[in-house]
Amino acid sequence: MLVAENASASEEFMKHDKRMMAQAPGMNAEVDRTVLARLTALKAKSVKELKADWQALFGGRAPNNSRAFLELRIGHRIQELAYGGPDRDTRRMLDLLADEIEGIGRGKNQIVDPRNPVVGTRLVREWNGIEHTVTVMNDRFEWQGRRFRSLSAVAREITGTRWNGYRFFGLREREGA
Repeated sequence: MLVAENASASEEFMKHDKRMMAQAPGMNAEVDRTVLARLTALKAKSVKELKADWQALFGGRAPNNSRAFLELRIGHRIQELAYGGPDRDTRRMLDLLADEIEGIGRGKNQIVDPRNPVVGTRLVREWNGIEHTVTVMNDRFEWQGRRFRSLSAVAREITGTRWNGYRFFGLREREGA
């Protein structure tokens, strides 16, 4: 890869060709060598050069002058560009977890259980000759106009005994079955 005289290696890396687009490590030896060389080169750079790399890779000013921080984040970004980053769902989950830790949205768990069916799904179960329909909401379940925090709470209301809600509504197989 040729580097223009006044362009940093980071700027050139941002313009990488299709052969270097989001591949798993070990899938392309050329990409692996390039990434390894870029990561190794970080140790020899000055803080000023690291901040220039930050500008090229993140499109903004570096948040601080900590060499360790800059090396770590730039190294991660180099690998992310070469091998790909987290998918949209993973990023969303991480953002929600960070919000919970920071106290944003306190009082209500914003993280949806991945075992839950899609919002709007109707779960139908017959119990003692009566058909019961539960609607999946964003963070609750609705049954007979009442909202419940879990399927287990709905199952308990219907049966009068404790049940695993996912098992009761057929969303999970019985163990050993």
